[in-house]
Amino acid sequence: MLRHRLITGTLLVAALLGLLWVDGAVSARMHDDAAVVRLLGTSDGLALTALALLVLAPVLGAELAAMLRGAGVAAPRALTALAAVAGCAAVRCVPAFEDPATAGAAVATATAGVLAAAFVVHTRGERVAGAIAAAGGTMLAFAWVGAMLGTWLLVRTEVGPWVLAGAILTVKSSDIGAYAVGMSIGRHKMIPWLSPGKSWEGFAGGIGFAAVVGGTLAWLSAGLAHPLDRVPVALGAATGAVLGVVGPFGDLAESLLKRNAGCKHSGSSLPGMGGLFDVLDSPLLAGPVVWWALQLR
Repeated sequence: MLRHRLITGTLLVAALLGLLWVDGAVSARMHDDAAVVRLLGTSDGLALTALALLVLAPVLGAELAAMLRGAGVAAPRALTALAAVAGCAAVRCVPAFEDPATAGAAVATATAGVLAAAFVVHTRGERVAGAIAAAGGTMLAFAWVGAMLGTWLLVRTEVGPWVLAGAILTVKSSDIGAYAVGMSIGRHKMIPWLSPGKSWEGFAGGIGFAAVVGGTLAWLSAGLAHPLDRVPVALGAATGAVLGVVGPFGDLAESLLKRNAGCKHSGSSLPGMGGLFDVLDSPLLAGPVVWWALQLR
């Protein structure tokens, strides 16, 4: 199992770096494309946006639907996936609006549209029982998967691809630090009824390791060409520490859903790791933290 996790993890990191290199090249090539700028507000992150809308959001939405069904909530695969895509698109398209109020209204309109569609779908055949819970599951896909993915895409519009890669790696480093410290000296269980393997020692180790990684990557960012890609070391370390708290919260949130659904993993597409949701559970909720941290530069 550990060998499979190491192999899959290495391949995922390589895929991430390759994707972000392609994303940077595509964004530079499409920089002056008027149609792209009019639709999305900027060409930055164009390849990443396509991946999120066409692959990540639908797959995560489908895995969420399966877990919701396991928990007894009616969650049609197609509707849940579409809700995730809609949430991602709504947040990503915010830069296309010059007026912040219009951007907020656009996101609210998308939210209302998805909620209305959920009510219509889940009350077909004059059904009432479970309709509210099912609509809630649809909105969970819109917010937890879609809006959070969209926030990461907004981060990409603020910085270059390598800063985005550093932020993602910082979030995941808290998992590594927590696992290493927890396995070595973990004695006090954190939330045994929800995640028996997590300890307070591991939690502290994850925060510390994420702070070190965040600070180190921020120090390395001084060598990047664009001034906006340079992150102060203190800010990188502080953000890493915060991500060391938020990341495990995302992991625990998925653990709550999986326990309710009676499953160990969200899927089986990634050997040794489970499904895509099992890999992205901690980064998903971390996107807003990264975005706000970048405003402090």
